[in-house]
Amino acid sequence: MTIVPKGYRFAVAAAGFKRPDRNDLGLILSSGPAVAAGVFTTNRFQAAPVLVCKAALAESPLARAILVNSGQANACTGDEGLANCHATLDIVSEFARVQPEEILPASTGVIGAQLKMELWNQAGLRLAGTLGRAKPMDVAKAMMTTDTFPKLVSKACQLSGGEVRLLGMCKGAGMICPTMATLLGFLLCDADIEPRAWREMLTYCADRSFNALTVDGDTSTNDCLLALANGAARVRVSSKDDLESLRQCMLAVCQELSYRIVQDAEGGTKVAHIVVSGAKSHPQAELAARAIGNSPLVKTALFGCDPNWGRIIAALGRSGADFEPQDVVLNIGGILVFEKGQPAPEDLDALLAPVMRHQDVKIELCIGPGRGTFTLLASDLSKRYVEINADYRT
Repeated sequence: MTIVPKGYRFAVAAAGFKRPDRNDLGLILSSGPAVAAGVFTTNRFQAAPVLVCKAALAESPLARAILVNSGQANACTGDEGLANCHATLDIVSEFARVQPEEILPASTGVIGAQLKMELWNQAGLRLAGTLGRAKPMDVAKAMMTTDTFPKLVSKACQLSGGEVRLLGMCKGAGMICPTMATLLGFLLCDADIEPRAWREMLTYCADRSFNALTVDGDTSTNDCLLALANGAARVRVSSKDDLESLRQCMLAVCQELSYRIVQDAEGGTKVAHIVVSGAKSHPQAELAARAIGNSPLVKTALFGCDPNWGRIIAALGRSGADFEPQDVVLNIGGILVFEKGQPAPEDLDALLAPVMRHQDVKIELCIGPGRGTFTLLASDLSKRYVEINADYRT
């Protein structure tokens, strides 16, 4: 059962941006001003909605709505793309009864094409007609592209002043690699919280979830994670304990959504949980984990259920992480595979065969006596991934 935070309404419409038979436009509207925060792609080519969002959040810590569309990325579209993005906010602001600058836009789709503004003008009325009747799941479905299922998670959190609710939704299946992956993510909360604390909480959670996964090593032009907290529950986040409770709740939502992205990776069949410990620092552990998770050879071995642990060791060796080879201990699925510079003496192929057939495969590497750790979720790489992306625009 979806737990919906208080004070939010939802709307969807079929605008026909890519196909005429599905909803591809969604709106999330808060009943009052909400504290807003965002985390965005680090790609130097940032899409028009990303630029508009960043400018709006730099101007004000408050927002009233999130507007999302699929089928049109509005990326690499220059001044015309920026003007069109602002025009879409004007269209929605009229029936939503908010100012255009209070709406945070997000788009996903093919890079390079200008928005089909005639379709936006027609879709505005249809979007208005569903406001308050649509459900969060409808918006989660409307922003899907190559996703095979919608991704929606909600939780309740007990604070000193009462219960607050947090709901998260996202889309993403391919072109995914931190920092920020090709995803759109929205977090909605009804707690009353200070803007600075909300921003810091979002960054903390993003770094441990959406920035700790990889599908194919690509980072998009449109990635954004937006969070609203409107205070409609009338529960103030007033203590360190409250902040920590809400932060852990947000982290749980973000990590569950992140898992579903990797689970739904384009053509994916496996989720690798790559845990690196014992590094000299957390960034060193991250270097190691990312080299393994992004290795095509490791990913294809996962797809083939091949316990080729040598590919993992080789990826670690070229990662740039600082360690001594003799210190490395590798376990796969809880089975000791490699230590003291050589493989374990058992029949590893026989021991690992059932482990490699599971959807979730845990790869644990201790690379020294240090305190640095990092956990990365990674997908495998299949024939189907190539087919999907070879035919993406057709």
